[in-house]
Amino acid sequence: MAEVKPDIVKIINILKKSYKAWNAPVVTVISRRSHDPFKILISTILSQRTKDAVTLGASERLFNMAKDLKSIALLKEKEIRNAIYPVGFYRTKAKRIKLLTHVLINEFNGTVPDTIDELIKLKGVGRKTANLVISLGYNKPGICVDTHVHRISNRFGYVRTKTPYATEMALRRTLPERYWIIYNDLLVSLGQAICKPVSPRCSVCPVSGYCFRIGVIKSR
Repeated sequence: MAEVKPDIVKIINILKKSYKAWNAPVVTVISRRSHDPFKILISTILSQRTKDAVTLGASERLFNMAKDLKSIALLKEKEIRNAIYPVGFYRTKAKRIKLLTHVLINEFNGTVPDTIDELIKLKGVGRKTANLVISLGYNKPGICVDTHVHRISNRFGYVRTKTPYATEMALRRTLPERYWIIYNDLLVSLGQAICKPVSPRCSVCPVSGYCFRIGVIKSR
C-alpha cells in the first residue's frame, strides 16, 4: 500500500496567501533588497543561532561600513566584530568572515560559487547556507532545510525523516521543483508565527485541515 501524504500543493497555495501577514525570514528580506550572493552568504552566516532582528541589524551595520566583498576584505577583524555584535558567536563569525573574503578573492576570483558542491567547501558553509545562496542569490533550484522546514515537513506527514539532510534529500525526491525556492520562506514564516516546536497554534493555522500533526501532543 502506498504511503498516504498530505496535499502539499494545496498546503503551499494556501500558505502563499497567508504568509504575507507574517514576518519573512531575515535572509529573504536582505535578498529582496539586493540579490548579491555575497551579502546573502554573509547574512546567512550571521543568522546562525541568532534572532532575525539581531541578524538584520548586524548585516545592515556591516554592509553600511563596507558594501562588497573586496571592501569587507580590507576591514580589520576587530571592525567586523564590532559591526556584527551581538550576533551569536560574533568573535568566531568575524574571524570566519575575514577568512572567507580572502578565500573568495584568492581562490574564486572574487566570486561566490553558484553550486552547492563548491559552496560547502568553504569553511563554515553547510548545505542550509549553500541552498540559500544558490536559490536567493542565483535563482537556481535549492531546498534550504533549517529547523522549521525539518520539523514542519515531518509534522505535516509529508516526509518521515530524522535529520535535516535526510529531509532535504526526501524533499528533492518528492516536492515539485517549482516550489523548492519558496518552500523555505513559507515554512519558516509559518514556524515563527504559528507552528511552534511545542504547543503549536493549530486553531489558527490556515493549513491545519491538511496537516497530519505528526508528533503533536498538545496544541492551542
